[in-house]
Amino acid sequence: MMLPEPSMNFLDRNAMIDYKYNEDALIKELREYVDITYGQHYSQDKVQTTEFVIDAGHGEGFCLGNVIKYTQRYGKKEGKNRKDLLKVLHYGLIALHVHDLEEEK
Repeated sequence: MMLPEPSMNFLDRNAMIDYKYNEDALIKELREYVDITYGQHYSQDKVQTTEFVIDAGHGEGFCLGNVIKYTQRYGKKEGKNRKDLLKVLHYGLIALHVHDLEEEK
């Protein structure tokens, strides 16, 4: 398999990769899920609770705690609920954001 050059356009690189685990479609689904969360009731005032937690210096623990929570819940509440796995990934992304914020300090 030919690997894409790092300097290539994102879409051109994406087209060259033969994903074995359907990552391209799954990442698209994750993005759609995240987009939907911005329109839900807890983000209507444009400030999410997660922002307050991060600003208070507890973002890493909050995010990793939620990763654990939804990982443990998967298969128990409402069966093997795909949404729980999307929440795990979403909180993982937010944890990466918090990590980057901390690295900038």
